[in-house]
Amino acid sequence: MDQDSQLDQIDRKMLAVLQRDGRISVTDLAAEVGLSKTPCQVRLKRLLEARYIEGFRAILNPQRLGIDHIAFVEVKLSDTRERALAAFNAAIREIDEVEECHLIAGRFDYLLKVRTSDIKKYRQVLAERISSLPNVASTSTSVAMQAIKEVWSDLS
Repeated sequence: MDQDSQLDQIDRKMLAVLQRDGRISVTDLAAEVGLSKTPCQVRLKRLLEARYIEGFRAILNPQRLGIDHIAFVEVKLSDTRERALAAFNAAIREIDEVEECHLIAGRFDYLLKVRTSDIKKYRQVLAERISSLPNVASTSTSVAMQAIKEVWSDLS
């Protein structure tokens, strides 16, 4: 059975509300989705256990933290056999500045989202950390000028 078919409209609405406000009380969540508190708690527990909800976290303000420089890095590997991919995957997880890493089907192998304080710090991370990862043959950088939307929220 397709996992999405296990979600009804109330489940989807709950997920949308929680994505917008992960700190909402169960009472307020129940009111917003049209349930009483107990059935809402039961559904929330089921969504957590089924891993539709991976967890809850604070969304930090990168500008206030001084880490609002974003670069997207295309990485081409010299070897794309499973062992090489696994080595790269393990190594990239150790670089805190890499916010996202996606294996890509296309003209390069990985797309990274790297967040640093400024271009100087980014160049250091690229030169000393990313470029020295296992099997990296080349990189190409695009710098974000402005973030328009950073959180996905379409549960329709």
